[in-house]
Amino acid sequence: MEGKGRAMDSPYGRFLTIVDEVAGCAAVDGAELERIKVPERIHTVAIPLRRDDGRVELYTGYRVQHSSARGPYKGGIRYHPQVCLDEVMALAAWMSIKTAVVDIPMGGGKGGIAVDPRRLTTGELERLTRSYTERIYRDIGPEVDIPAPDVNTTSQTMDWLADEYGRLTGRQQPAVVTGKSIAQGGSQGRDTATAQGGFDVLQAVLADRGEQLAGMRVAIQGFGNAGATAARLVSEAGARVVAVSDSSAALVDERGLPVQRLVHYKAEGGRFADLDDSIRRIDQEALLGWEVDILIPAALEGQITAQNAGAITGRYVVELANGPTTPEADGVLERRGVTVLPDILANAGGVVVSYFEWLQNRQNERWSREDVNRRLGEVMERAYARVARTAAEQTVSLRLAAYCVAVQRIAAALPHREPRLLLEV
Repeated sequence: MEGKGRAMDSPYGRFLTIVDEVAGCAAVDGAELERIKVPERIHTVAIPLRRDDGRVELYTGYRVQHSSARGPYKGGIRYHPQVCLDEVMALAAWMSIKTAVVDIPMGGGKGGIAVDPRRLTTGELERLTRSYTERIYRDIGPEVDIPAPDVNTTSQTMDWLADEYGRLTGRQQPAVVTGKSIAQGGSQGRDTATAQGGFDVLQAVLADRGEQLAGMRVAIQGFGNAGATAARLVSEAGARVVAVSDSSAALVDERGLPVQRLVHYKAEGGRFADLDDSIRRIDQEALLGWEVDILIPAALEGQITAQNAGAITGRYVVELANGPTTPEADGVLERRGVTVLPDILANAGGVVVSYFEWLQNRQNERWSREDVNRRLGEVMERAYARVARTAAEQTVSLRLAAYCVAVQRIAAALPHREPRLLLEV
């Protein structure tokens, strides 16, 4: 793998670059590091879809299984026109790191289909999901690989996937996926888990430094489920959300935006660009440099770059998106004294509660939302404490410390026996 050569232009290259940096602070030999850099399995599938008008179209899908050293592969499935193998490989690798950072007994995987779901009807989305499941069902399962929702997929998508898996295998097994609807075995708290976990980590770091959220100014890039929930949580804690954006527009109000109104508006399918003019709009790029204490990127990868990192005013960056900061931007932020709560820690709440859902399905239990959030808080605070301790001991950033913790845990779990050779007789 050519990590350094690919770092500037691909998500997987950025992953490889950071893993190379880990060699300086993790007690892991080179051979183990190389194994962690390479996915165990890559599945590329052709997915036929019968459209409502009878036409049949072919889509490309992926399922990358990065590491099973610590347990079954775990990771979401996204539907997006820009899905490509490099991106899915990076997301699968980040999932391996993420599950190891929070110390749950799972590995990392990721899937996706290169499709614009907005151009499909509900019936077409269901047929696409079932067709994709038919292509990968032999390679997933409750003890093998457990998918979940991601960008543009929902609990309904997971319900379809689980149902199709049951039809194809002859066994209904809810634990084959997580992020299902509550009626189909989903977990309470899964809908808010990503933002709740990031909020728990933010509260932990602020407590470490004798600070509190009350009175702080917050900007949030991306107002999907994670961004909207984060806005609600920080505002309920006394912070002032002064800038937010979705894919259509960015909004600001120095007095504090009407968070609840915006949350309801987005839940009903609204776009910020279609709001009335009572709320001021700014250029979307300007949001990243808006004067705040906390910036929460909750959109897509690669949003904070070497070109715009110098404009960021926030003292804290809480990465609810996957890979929102490039390695070059990381260096800029570190030199400026900005504390980045890295994605592999800050947004791991989703996979933690996915693990809780899997446990509940396997044990035929139902936990309350309060119980889920309490357990989640304990896991996230424990993970942050370990990462912060490593960062202090090694004098490295929280991101590098989180990678060090994760890589050491994965390396310790790698099977070290030599493969058997098939001898001619």
